[in-house]
Formats: sequence, C-alpha cells, structure tokens
Amino acid sequence: MTETRPIAEEVLDAATVALANGNKWMAYNDASLLLEGPDVSFFKTKDDAIEFIINNYGIQHQYELIRFNTVEDILRQIPNSVAGQESRAASKDQNHLDEDDFIEDVLDKMAQQQFDLYDLLQKTDIMKQENFNFLADNIKYAGFGEDLKSALEKAMYEGKPEFQLRFSTEFNQKPFEAILNFRKSETSDMYFFNNYRASMERNDGTKPEQTFYLNKGKGITAKEAFNLLDGRAVHKDLVTKEGQPYKAWLQLNPEEKEKNGNMKVEQIHEKYGYDLKQAVAKFPVAELKDTEKADKLMASLQKGNVQSVTLEKDGASHKMFMEADPRYKTVKLYDEHMKLITKEALSAYQSVGKEAASKAVKQEAGQDKKKEVAQKPEALKPEKKAGLLPKKREGTKKGLGMA
Repeated sequence: MTETRPIAEEVLDAATVALANGNKWMAYNDASLLLEGPDVSFFKTKDDAIEFIINNYGIQHQYELIRFNTVEDILRQIPNSVAGQESRAASKDQNHLDEDDFIEDVLDKMAQQQFDLYDLLQKTDIMKQENFNFLADNIKYAGFGEDLKSALEKAMYEGKPEFQLRFSTEFNQKPFEAILNFRKSETSDMYFFNNYRASMERNDGTKPEQTFYLNKGKGITAKEAFNLLDGRAVHKDLVTKEGQPYKAWLQLNPEEKEKNGNMKVEQIHEKYGYDLKQAVAKFPVAELKDTEKADKLMASLQKGNVQSVTLEKDGASHKMFMEADPRYKTVKLYDEHMKLITKEALSAYQSVGKEAASKAVKQEAGQDKKKEVAQKPEALKPEKKAGLLPKKREGTKKGLGMA
C-alpha cells in the first residue's frame, strides 16, 4: 500500500494567502512525512526559491520546488498528498499500526534513510560543483576574468566561513586592484560573492577606493568600477525596493562619505531628461553614420568609458575623445592629446568649416607654428572664426580610460 503524505490545513491556508500576494513558487521539505507550516516557504520568483533551497539544504531539510496557480496544483504535484479530513484520517491510520507493521515500517524507514544519506552526499557534491561553477561565472561576467578559478576552488575546499581573492590589472595604463569577498551560508556549505573593494590610481597620484555590492552576482563590473573611481558616470538598469525596474546614471561624490567609508553614490534618474544620443548628435561624429558603430559608441559611453571618435566637418576629419556628462546633459570632449575642451569652446566644435578647422589645427601645433602664423598678418583674418581646435584651453585630463 502506497504511503500517503498528509498536508496540514495551515499549509493550504498559507498557500491561499501566498497566491493573493503574488507568490506562486513553493519550496517544501520532502524529508517530512507530514507537511506542516514550517515545512513550506513561498516566493515570487524561481531564483529566490532556489537561493532559499541552497541556503537551507541538509539531512533534515531536503527541499523540492513547485510552481502553482491554485491550491489544487499543490495537491497534484506533491506525490501521494492528501489534505483536510483525508489528511487527519491518514495521519490517524498511520499512528495506529500494529506492532509488526510498526517494526517493519521502522526498518523500512531506516533503510530509506541510509539511501537518502547516500543520495544526499551525492547531491551535496553536485551542489558544491554547481556552486563553484556559479561563482566562477559571477567572477567572469563581473569583469575579473577566469584566472581566479584555481584560487576560488582551493578556498572553497578549505571550507572557511569567509575568504578573499585578490585581483589586479591595468586599465589604460592606470593600476586597478580589487579584493573580492566571499562568505559561506550559515545553514549550508554554499558560498556567495557579495561584494568587492576596488581601488585605482589616478594620474595625480590619488587612489580612491569604494566597496561595490552585488545582488546574485549582478552589479557594477570591474571596468565600470574603474570608470566610476576615475570620476565618470555609468548607466545601469536598476530595481527599486518594491521590485520595479528603472534606469539611471550613477556617479560617485568624493565630497560626501557614507558611514562605511564609501563615497556617496548619486543617481541621475532617466526622468531627469538626459538623452545621450541627442547630446552626441550635436557634434559631427562620423561613427553616427553607421548604425552598428553608433550602437557600439553609445554602449561604450554608457559604461563610463572615454571613447575615441572622429569629428568631420566640410571634409576635414579630426580624432577626438568623448565621455558622457549626464549631470549637465551634454558630453565632455577631449582633443587628440587628451586635453579637455572647455565648456565655453564646445560650441565651436559643433559647427566649423574646413578652412577654420585647418587653421585651428595649425594653432595647436606648438609655439613655433604660432610664431610662423603671426609673421603673416593676412593669415590672421580667418582666425576670427571659431576653429575645430581652439587656441586657448583650460584644464587637462590625461590618460583617461578608453574603450
């Protein structure tokens, strides 16, 4: 006779409430012969349910996962389940077995427990391997590459409550370092990659640092962290506390610090009205003529990179560098030597002629060239027009990250 699995009425009541709140995933303890309130948990997403199962897996807690739209779905999906009056009757019948049946039942359960233990050990090894693969992918897609795999495997094998992995590289000839922090679950052998502490060295010798937090392996990538630490803005898809998605530009404010020592992360919401494509389109950028190149340019700028661009006007081409500037709803522009073009001079780059651009380039060639031009008074007349490369600049910014 097939043994039934009673389900307490409180479980079905809880399932009804869960459905009303949009929770359609249920994890139940398959090791329990009678499912009661503590044996079940409800979730809105499959990922949340799986994370719960990983965190709470053990000999006494062997969770299975089901998705349901009605209470009847639960009864259909849990093998041999009975509820309500049937549940109480089944429970009563099972509690009144005669002595022989009781002994046989105990022996069967002991044999089953040995099998379950062996099965659990196998499942544990599989879960550890899956946990390792999951973390290795987290590290890779967060921009830290695959060189940390062996160190990760060794650290997980040692079984410490927490451990760190160190990463170092250079982005555009600037040192970048990160300490990746891993913590073991309090209820299982599973490890999680929750955050990393990043630092980079600027050209002026300063070395800003920041801890970046991850959610299920997702968050700020290594290159994006570098760009944020170097003072630029990064565009990200985010989620509110209520689970609503939105987009925003993120930028660090070194003038304001959080309690944990982090620089304040300021958000420029999409409702602020910054249109990156429109800001770039104000300049004669050659890459905008090709859809594929234009898409790559926008994606690079959104990651916070300083991107190489070609400005064309009246047949003249000039290599420049550009970065997003969402706070002022524009872009920052640098010449081929990475000198920042002042805001006052930006308009000159939006509408210049070939002749003016050519003379402006000559102006930037050096003091000797300026003297040569000065010896020819008639050559000074066209310079009254705004050139592509202005004579005077304010501020420099060297060695910025490029895609």
